[in-house]
Amino acid sequence: MSSAPGFHLATVAHDGRLWVVYLETVDDPKRPDLCRARLRFDPADASGDFAPTQTAAIIIEDSFDEAVARARTFDEQQLAGLLRSTLP
Repeated sequence: MSSAPGFHLATVAHDGRLWVVYLETVDDPKRPDLCRARLRFDPADASGDFAPTQTAAIIIEDSFDEAVARARTFDEQQLAGLLRSTLP
């Protein structure tokens, strides 16, 4: 997991817990002209029951601003679904 916070996108609730959603860029040396990004989900509480989790690079745009705009199109239900897909 990245230690950098990334771009704060949203906070979503799932299964009684709050998760903070960040957009993180992912380097691709084969395509440095594109902005590849993934979503990282950090538990909002510090209970230690859950560790941060992330998607694969699911957003690919020409620029970071376009990647942010694309990520902002996800609604809370979609973000919660993506979170569920990353949990054990």
